[in-house]
Amino acid sequence: MKFRSKHAVLSLVIAAAFAGVVASEDVSAQSRGGKKAQKAEQMFPNATRQEPNGKASSKVGKKLQKMIDAYNADDLAQTRVLADEILAADGANEYDRSLAAQLAAQAAYNLDDNAASKAYLKQVLELGGLDNNGHYQSMLMLAQLHLADDELEPGLAVLDQYLSETGSTKPEDLVIKGQALYQAERFQEAIPVLKQAVESSPEPKDSWVQLLMACYAEANQHGEAIALAERLAAKNPNDKKAQTNLASVYAQGDQVEKAAEVLEKLRASGQLTEEREYRQLYVTYANMDGREKDVVAVINEGLEKGILKPDYQTYLALAQSHYFMEQIPQAIENWQKAAPLSKDGETYLNLARVLYQEGRVPEAKQAAQQALAKGVRKPEDARKIINLK
Repeated sequence: MKFRSKHAVLSLVIAAAFAGVVASEDVSAQSRGGKKAQKAEQMFPNATRQEPNGKASSKVGKKLQKMIDAYNADDLAQTRVLADEILAADGANEYDRSLAAQLAAQAAYNLDDNAASKAYLKQVLELGGLDNNGHYQSMLMLAQLHLADDELEPGLAVLDQYLSETGSTKPEDLVIKGQALYQAERFQEAIPVLKQAVESSPEPKDSWVQLLMACYAEANQHGEAIALAERLAAKNPNDKKAQTNLASVYAQGDQVEKAAEVLEKLRASGQLTEEREYRQLYVTYANMDGREKDVVAVINEGLEKGILKPDYQTYLALAQSHYFMEQIPQAIENWQKAAPLSKDGETYLNLARVLYQEGRVPEAKQAAQQALAKGVRKPEDARKIINLK
């Protein structure tokens, strides 16, 4: 079972990273000493950072307001132009430049320019002119953009800085770290982080539980993975994904009988509708002793419904199952279908051996020739069949 989608959990807040921080601020009034924007709710009460008391300078206040108006009007290109001008202006202070970099980062992100967005966000953090809300939202967004671009180590470094300085134990923040550690294949480190997120949330999302379950499975802690999978499947009895995940975890924990039982229930109720689901079921049966008949039945049903493709893996599974049931003609027929689809000549060579055993020597020699033509690990084995008298 894999949960490799890089955006599955990472973008919990990324699109709204700056919501409410800037859009309502009247910089012109503030720079004239007029009305002050209402103090925003403190999002990071445990932050160790000393919050600056920055405000817009009189020299660039009008341009700052113009930039905000462009941003609120969704004129993203103009937002970046004005932000760059403010960043380069001699009279701009740290607050001016920090605010300009923050809005430019959001504009660049909305324009699908992640590289520019990350560069602007780094400027926000280096300048340090924003309040803690803006500063740490920018830090979190920078971490997420690194992670979304598969820059795992830089992303984790920024994320750890964010968690350390804010003292955040929000489940949503912990899940972002857990997802990043999973992507980095640091499963043992991800488990306690995700466990804390799940256990500290009154209603943890199923995707969080699935991620923790995947970490347990990857770390070979199959008992814990099975317990979570059973809990999730019991909570969502009509959720096919929860059921197929349970089957996968059972299979990884060497409980293939239970895996087959779960999948067979889905098949009986007509819920197996995708190729990977039929393949999961017949592979499960193939890993069980004496279930070759079930392998054949599942594959034939999948082919008849047009769900399974008549490809190499399908024909090979049929051939092997028929062979172990001592249905040799059917096995040969499916090996003959599988061999041309193989990337090498090994299947042709195996076919040649079986044909020879059945006394079909001319066909065996022909299959051995085809094996040599496609390439085999031991060409001498093919030549022995070809040279038989």
